[in-house]
Amino acid sequence: MPNSQPRPRRGARSGAGAAGREELVSRSLQSAEHCLGAQDFGTAYAHYLLVLSLAPELKDDVKETFQYTLFRWAEELDALSRTQDLLGCYEQALELFPDDEVICNSMGEHLFRMGFRDEAAGYFHKAVKLNPDFSDAKENFYRVANWLVERWHFIMLNDTKRNTVYNAAIQNAVCLGSKSVLDIGAGTGILSMFAKKAGAHSVYACELSKTMYELACDVVAANKMEAGIKLLHMKSLDIEIPKHIPERVSLVVTETVDAGLFGEGIVESLIHAWEHLLLQPKNRGENGNCEKYGKVIPASAVIFGMAVECAEIRRHHRVGTKDVAGICLPANVKFQSPACSSVDTEETIEPYTTEKMSRVPGGYLALTECFEIMTVDFNNLQELKSLATKKPGKIGIPVIKEGILDAIVVWFVLQLDDEHSLSTSPSEETCWEQAVYPVHNLADYWIKPGDHVMMEVSCQDCYLRIQNISVFGLEHEVDARKNFTKDKDLLSLGSEAELCSALANLQTGKPDAVEQTCILESTEIALLNNNLYHEGFKMAMRKVLSSLTPEKLCQAMDTQCENEMSCGSEESNSEESILEPFYVLDVSEGFSVLPIIAGTLGQVKPYSSVEKDQHRTTLDLISEANHFPKETLEFWLRHVEDESAVLQRPKSDKLWSIIILDVIEPSGLIQQEIMEKAAISRCLLQSGGKIFPQYVLMFGLLVESQTLVEESAVQGTERTLGLNIAPFINQFQVPIRVFLDLSSLPCIPLSKPVELLRLDLMTPYLNTSNREVKVHICKSGQVTAIPFWYHMYLDDEIRLDTSSEASHWKQAAVVLDNPIQVEMGEELVLSVQHHKSNVSITVKR
Repeated sequence: MPNSQPRPRRGARSGAGAAGREELVSRSLQSAEHCLGAQDFGTAYAHYLLVLSLAPELKDDVKETFQYTLFRWAEELDALSRTQDLLGCYEQALELFPDDEVICNSMGEHLFRMGFRDEAAGYFHKAVKLNPDFSDAKENFYRVANWLVERWHFIMLNDTKRNTVYNAAIQNAVCLGSKSVLDIGAGTGILSMFAKKAGAHSVYACELSKTMYELACDVVAANKMEAGIKLLHMKSLDIEIPKHIPERVSLVVTETVDAGLFGEGIVESLIHAWEHLLLQPKNRGENGNCEKYGKVIPASAVIFGMAVECAEIRRHHRVGTKDVAGICLPANVKFQSPACSSVDTEETIEPYTTEKMSRVPGGYLALTECFEIMTVDFNNLQELKSLATKKPGKIGIPVIKEGILDAIVVWFVLQLDDEHSLSTSPSEETCWEQAVYPVHNLADYWIKPGDHVMMEVSCQDCYLRIQNISVFGLEHEVDARKNFTKDKDLLSLGSEAELCSALANLQTGKPDAVEQTCILESTEIALLNNNLYHEGFKMAMRKVLSSLTPEKLCQAMDTQCENEMSCGSEESNSEESILEPFYVLDVSEGFSVLPIIAGTLGQVKPYSSVEKDQHRTTLDLISEANHFPKETLEFWLRHVEDESAVLQRPKSDKLWSIIILDVIEPSGLIQQEIMEKAAISRCLLQSGGKIFPQYVLMFGLLVESQTLVEESAVQGTERTLGLNIAPFINQFQVPIRVFLDLSSLPCIPLSKPVELLRLDLMTPYLNTSNREVKVHICKSGQVTAIPFWYHMYLDDEIRLDTSSEASHWKQAAVVLDNPIQVEMGEELVLSVQHHKSNVSITVKR
């Protein structure tokens, strides 16, 4: 019966119900405020949920307080590792405030910390869409976008030659009968779409990255091929027949190759494909329809190498000094970059780094002819299987030029089929970089014609490994495994440094001397090699401590007088007062010897904030070799319960004399939350104490650079052979390019450098968050980017330049969405905004 449901009676009762609801809401609001006062954020959050479920009309009134409560409660849950509860709270909050960019951004931050990068990016992206001016969300999205859609996707899609050659090879294969295709590691799906356009009946594509999979779905749909291409969000190793694809395919296409060829797992995935997903290969000389047989594109590869001298590689992978601003580096400590680490280390680390050798600063010198390292046939299952088990093969290459042996540079020629190939050689203009194997642990790095460079080559852990590099001369052999301190170091040092080294050897020459291998990032090694940096800090610290010494002496004298008055003839404690040390805290990122340098400047108690045990052991050994008294150097994180409280007082009644902060990341960006750290640091300085650097000036100039444009966004449909990919992948473009070398970046300067921004860590009232800068155009052209770098002032006289040749920092650049045509003599106005660690630069005519 219609209307048979009982209805609530109107009148007094409903009025009473409304009044009761209002009273409950009022009480819950009072309880929430009381809990907030008591910092009981969990209970306060529960009360606010009740209020908003009963009275949604109060959303706008309590929004800010609710956000604050949510964020504080989330912090507590995070600290307690209550992950599910934390995510549940955010889901509840987003049901109430689905279009709140602040909550979306905060949810993304928690997800990112937990390692859920794909999901985090989704929330950051949503926050930016909700509020395009929300700086925190934009910065978060830009940082995550670099993880999710790596920059090489843009460079590769803009490589017309690469696209054309792959397209031609796929067309050939499909025309010859390979009508069922599997694309392994599909990325944006471009190879799958080539196959479909060529006439393949069945196309399957697998992609593990959730972001790239969703991107490929959008791209395939936009190109009207969703009915003909089946996309799978999974590893190819997990594909099963008939569960995921109905039957074996006749063609596998893939470009899962990195600079070292094997680093993206192509060998493992093709072994699995031949065993489980591909039809059997055609035997040589056998005729018949290609549709009945399996094949792979690329068909094969030849790997080449060349020994080179390169100062830029050397300074990033080999410590070339025995003396750092008067600190001797002892012989029992060996520094290595991750690319030099042994295969026996716990973590599987790529045994090489990568460089665009045609753009490496300072260039390089070939010391040998290019030589063949190995060939691999991707259509031969047995050969693929034998790669990982084959014993290392020895190669000996004659030296053709005299020079310093710094690295073996490796590239390959990818043979797609009988007609089409791609080379990643340094002499080719290609989207690929080259693999670089730095040479280390030689007694003498100087080689000459008549010598042979010897090496062992293997394919362990599915990585191409080049190990045990040594030099065989006409009369002697210098083995890579000999201790490099037994002979003269190639990078010959001054007599003072040689004396320091000799003393260090005497110190550690005992049979029980501790040997320590310290793994440093390449930027940390470059920093250790930067003597100007360390000498600059030494001078600046000495000046500050000298200026504080009279004050210390006065304090000591006052204490002495007080002691004499109170103790009469008793011996005073004035000596201890005079020897009260200065406290120096170094909270720079990574490995730093600045605390040891500070310790050489008198009565100083230096504190280091290094985190890794091997770094602490290394600093202890360096201290010991330099005859530091025991316990002079303290490791501050051992004294701090919470790393976030690293900026504290050294003792309850003491203040820091010097605090060293890392203001600029090696990538060329400003460190996150640096101004907040500076604000805390200023409160913890003694009178006359200093923060280093005291202030930073940011400089930039206008340039025309097609390279930066092509590395930042896909340029229309022409580069991708008519396929519509650009609008989708360009959603992940980031306006700031990092890790640039301006000295070798292909660009045309259109203006002189101008000061863009001042960050004053000691006197923050001099800072401005917004400023306009007039730039005079000195050359006509198209402004496509604004590279920037920094001058870091330790004081008004001592300056460090992050764009110098010796700098361990790289530079960065803002890339404009649309180029701006300018004429010589014109002026452009740049609007520079600084919010937290995010700097945005926009151009106004």
